[in-house]
Amino acid sequence: MSKNLKILIASSEAIPFSKTGGLADVAGALPKALKSLGHEVRLEVPYYSMSKKQNLNVKEEISSLEVPIADRKQQGTVLSTVLADKVPTYLIKQDQYYDREYLYSTPQGDYPDNAERFIFFSRSILEMLKKLDFTPDVIHCNDWQTGLVPAYLKTLYAKDEFFKNTSTIFTVHNLGYQGKFWALDMPMTNLPWEIFNINGIEYYGDISFLKSGLMFSDVLSTVSKGYSREIQTPEFGLGMEGVLQYRKKDLYGIVNGVDYEVWSPENDKFIKKTYSTNGKTSEGKKTCREDLLKEFGLKAAKDVPIIGMISRFADQKGFDILAEALPELMKQNLVMVILGTGEQKYHDLFTALNKEYSKKLKVLIAFDNKIAHKIEAGSDMFLMPSKYEPCGLNQIYSLKYGTIPIVRATGGLDDTIQGYNPKTGKGNGFKFSEYSAQKLIESVKSAVSLFQDPTQWNKIVQNAMKEDHSWESSAKEYINLYNIALEKNKIN
Repeated sequence: MSKNLKILIASSEAIPFSKTGGLADVAGALPKALKSLGHEVRLEVPYYSMSKKQNLNVKEEISSLEVPIADRKQQGTVLSTVLADKVPTYLIKQDQYYDREYLYSTPQGDYPDNAERFIFFSRSILEMLKKLDFTPDVIHCNDWQTGLVPAYLKTLYAKDEFFKNTSTIFTVHNLGYQGKFWALDMPMTNLPWEIFNINGIEYYGDISFLKSGLMFSDVLSTVSKGYSREIQTPEFGLGMEGVLQYRKKDLYGIVNGVDYEVWSPENDKFIKKTYSTNGKTSEGKKTCREDLLKEFGLKAAKDVPIIGMISRFADQKGFDILAEALPELMKQNLVMVILGTGEQKYHDLFTALNKEYSKKLKVLIAFDNKIAHKIEAGSDMFLMPSKYEPCGLNQIYSLKYGTIPIVRATGGLDDTIQGYNPKTGKGNGFKFSEYSAQKLIESVKSAVSLFQDPTQWNKIVQNAMKEDHSWESSAKEYINLYNIALEKNKIN
């Protein structure tokens, strides 16, 4: 039995403070799961305008935190709160950087000062720990926004006694976001120019915060075993496959868990009527379906399935093939509801499609947590036609709600969804391999066809709802990685 660890989770977003995607769900749930296993866990996130709107009970922990940026000291404040899960959370307040409508980008593109914003955040993590006199055994960094932390520990803080026993793990939630900036931003980091090379932070003449995390962290992980293999190939490596092959002995895949206190029809505070997860089609599910139709102003007979989608509007999420497939899908015996925000081109396209197919398709371009829960509970099927998907959470949420996933077989989607076989009665969803509109259409047609057979449909729903993807097993795998990182740090 390993010793109880002191762990800091560093993330650029976390439920309930802020969210753009699955990273927030993971960063909000993992600390609670680790704490339940007996470890001392703390969380650090920026204090965005989105965070302020949550009306959380925060107090000032550190009135003035000085963070070096180039040749100056940038002032920040550390706020703190402890929620019902008893995990202390620190929020870095610096309104010049974080008091904005969006977290990283507007629909028109990234904020031009993102390098400075997350240099400040990464360095603030270490400066805050010293002020708090909290020396973690492990700092768990997540995605490019915290990718400089391992580099700082290996360079500027290498001789600092405070961190001599602190190890790092760097988790890639989505390799598509790499934190690339021009080389002239390097002086802002205060990192030594010696690491501006192929074995360091340099990336084709620029700097990459993601590569920094990949090169300098003690251990690497990503959010499914399938994705950990895929990103070592040219097709999915997005230019980082060489780095990942170089570090493959230190790279692990752990599928994300689900916080069933938040995402379960038995506990869901946002849905019209809660219902059991014992695998039986229930009155509660029917009530939620009716409520969803009403919410979106749609009508559908009971034999017409509702297909839900909650997603970032981006190429990665399959919106290009979905747009191509939509005219044929709208001829089928189904209705669709789509919730999300993202790239402006898809905002415009799907707003137009919403008008064209108004009786069968409703698109809401927004982030709305309450409606997201209603879609999970009220839909009959859930569509995720991703070009690539590191883990995916909505397909796992959908299983518990008896909302059958239709997915492309990639990354975590391929790991968690097994195609249903009517002959054996085994499987929990539908999936297609080829990334094309035609294969998407065929998979949806198969699901709609099965929906017309109540006996078979009840069987697939039963299979889905009985699955357990709770955080406990995933948290234990992370503890194992933390101990590997600690051992590696001792050797080095």
